[in-house]
This record gives sequence, C-alpha cells and structure tokens, in this order.
Amino acid sequence: MPKIEENITLTPRQYELVVKSILDGSGLSLEQYSSAHLEKVAGVDGQYIIDVTVRFSALGADFLVLVECKHEKRRVERQDVQVLQAKMASAGAQKGMLFSIAGFQQGAIEYADVHGVALVQLATGSSTWVTRSAGPPMPPPPWAQIPEYVGWWCHGNTMSVMSSDIGEYTLMALGVAKDDPLPVKKASPGKPSATPHAKR
Repeated sequence: MPKIEENITLTPRQYELVVKSILDGSGLSLEQYSSAHLEKVAGVDGQYIIDVTVRFSALGADFLVLVECKHEKRRVERQDVQVLQAKMASAGAQKGMLFSIAGFQQGAIEYADVHGVALVQLATGSSTWVTRSAGPPMPPPPWAQIPEYVGWWCHGNTMSVMSSDIGEYTLMALGVAKDDPLPVKKASPGKPSATPHAKR
C-alpha cells in the first residue's frame, strides 16, 4: 500500500475544486459530460447543496453523480456513506463518490463496496512514486511529471490512483468501465517507477 499523506493543506473550496479537476480528467471520454461546484440538487425531501456534481451519458443512459468532499481529520465512518446514499436515493442519482483527506474506516469501505459508493482519499502526487532503493524515500524527479494531487480509490482490498491525466480508474469508479485497464507497473531493482494500483 502506498504511503498516503494526511496533511493536505487546502482550504475546503480548493479541495473541492481539486476533486472536480480529477473527475474532469476523465470527462473528455464521456458523452455530454459536465460538472459543477456547489450545485443545488432537488431531492424528494428537499434541496441539497452538493460539493461536486457530475453528469454524463454512457451505456445508453444519463448519469448523475453526487460527490461529497470530507475536509476533516477523522476517518470517514460508515454513517457518512449512508448519508450520501440517502441523498443519492432522494435525488435519483445513479452514483455517489465520497472523497476524504484522512481515509476511511473499514466499516465505511465494506458498506460502500456493497452499495456501489466510490471512496477516494485525496493525496499529494508524490504518493504515487515508489522506489526499490534502500535508504530514505527519494522524491520524484521533475521529469516524472507527477500531478500535484491525486485520488486513491479504495475498493475491496485494492487502491487505484485517479488523477486529472489518468482517467481509467475514474471511469471504473463511476461504473462505466468494467475491466482493469492499467496493469501494475513493475520496476527493475534500483529503478523507480510510478505505481497506479496497489494492494492494501
């Protein structure tokens, strides 16, 4: 499992816009893709202000995705996922995603996997950089072109990287791509590599 930094120093608004940009990275491959920040979404029991909404067409259907961004130091709990799922049902959304800067409790991960809610931990791009050299971790060199922020999608016992320039796992998290499109990159001994996919 990659080391995921939990000391993200973004304001709530900056955090939500970073999440939006990660999702927008995969949007070019989807029909009628649009996203919005702090949209008012009508539900059967009232109106919700959603951190990020995503709309697109795929597989012959129109999708609405509700995205919540937890800017808290505590790990997301099962009840947080249940609240998002209730909003999805009220608004008629097809998918929900919950981003966190502190990670997720095991109960939240298990509940989300059963109910199809995608859990993503926001992290610095350097969390994708892994080396096999001895000694302290080496920072990524400039030529690696690692994004400033990425998301680690937590599903089952696996974590997969999502970024504005790596959209394959974002599509999988949204439920519109079924196959694992990126193999784990293997590094030669002593040579660094970026890893898009890791087991916990």
